[in-house]
Amino acid sequence: MVEISAYSAEQVKDPFGIIAGKRYEFFLDLEVDEDDELYSDRGLAARVVYGVGEDRSGIVKYELLERSTEKYLDYELEADELEAIEAFCREHLPE
Repeated sequence: MVEISAYSAEQVKDPFGIIAGKRYEFFLDLEVDEDDELYSDRGLAARVVYGVGEDRSGIVKYELLERSTEKYLDYELEADELEAIEAFCREHLPE
């Protein structure tokens, strides 16, 4: 399971209108157990694009990266981890 130790969030402009509604970009510092396949001694972070529309809100896209090198990692989050991150983003939307 992942834990979020720090985050930043901001609303992102969508000049082309690709995503209906508002779009937010979250940068999350993640903590995982050493025995987790996602673990890296360089740290783990996630970039999450969260959309808020009239009929649907949720994660549009996410990417995992090493915190210190900002190198993208080719891993997928498990369903429960993704749900936890989605709930976190929903609760911490910028005003």
